[in-house]
Amino acid sequence: MRVGIAGYGLAGRYFHAPLLKGCGFDVVAISTTNSERTAHALVDFPSVKVVNSVEELVALNLDLVVVASANLAHAHDAYAAIGAGIPVVIDKPMGRNFEETKAIIEAGKNADVPVSTFFNRRWDSDALTIKRVLASGVLGQAHRMDSRFERFRPELNPSSWRENMSAQDGGGQLLDLQPHLISTAIDWFGPAQLVTASVKTLRGGADDDSLLVLRHTNGVMSYLSASAVVGAPGPRIRILGTKAALVINDLDPQENLLKSGMYPKDGVWQVPTASRAFIHRGESVEEIPGENGNYALFYSAVAAAITENRPWPIDNQDALLVAQIIDQARQVSMYG
Repeated sequence: MRVGIAGYGLAGRYFHAPLLKGCGFDVVAISTTNSERTAHALVDFPSVKVVNSVEELVALNLDLVVVASANLAHAHDAYAAIGAGIPVVIDKPMGRNFEETKAIIEAGKNADVPVSTFFNRRWDSDALTIKRVLASGVLGQAHRMDSRFERFRPELNPSSWRENMSAQDGGGQLLDLQPHLISTAIDWFGPAQLVTASVKTLRGGADDDSLLVLRHTNGVMSYLSASAVVGAPGPRIRILGTKAALVINDLDPQENLLKSGMYPKDGVWQVPTASRAFIHRGESVEEIPGENGNYALFYSAVAAAITENRPWPIDNQDALLVAQIIDQARQVSMYG
């Protein structure tokens, strides 16, 4: 299938492009006005057509458009694809807020054009391991989950729009990292409501420290932390149950593999992609096998959705719930 990518920065070059290539898509066009990214595109795909606008992109007889532009442009680029009748995958977050997300989904529905978002962390090693462990019952009744993307970057990166752009324009970690934390939490434990939130700006740019507390319909409490200013990061995941706890300390390796130039050939990684996982029972600690993560499963499912009319890998109701929780977190944050 012929695919065009709108935007060729971090998301476009290091996530979507190699995964599309690995899953057998033909990346035939990329839109960018940045000369450095144009050069990157031609190095990565020598026969690709580089265009200056999404309007030029969608005119190129495509089977799929992937929106990997800055959050500020997601809606504009998605509408262009929808208007051309081309299925579209939008990097997270789909929209900058609930209303924009809802409008994109409704535009796709009204035009009978499939629209989906890229919640790739549902195919992390930790996410797949957690699903297996929860299904096994070894934890007993799960009642609390801590999930974190915590880093120590005390200085702002002046060239990063994510770190400097206002929330209204799509900047900040609440829109960058919390969608991963929220989307995986509701994937594991079901629908949830926001209980409280803290959203702060510590470095003088966009919001860079947030803690959201969710209560799932099944009673599980999720504590979701995303921060750039944590000198002592906690474990990536900790799930507490009535019989045991699951702890995963390390981040899934796929992002680093993709940035190094590797990709899952034929949709399968040629190297291990499992994070170490541990079952804790007080002082007793048992290491268990982790599942191999594989983001390519997202695009394999997209291909099946387009060619075989199978379900899309992410339900748009999940995208709406994530956007709703983020809006509420900004509104109710104890720090304003």
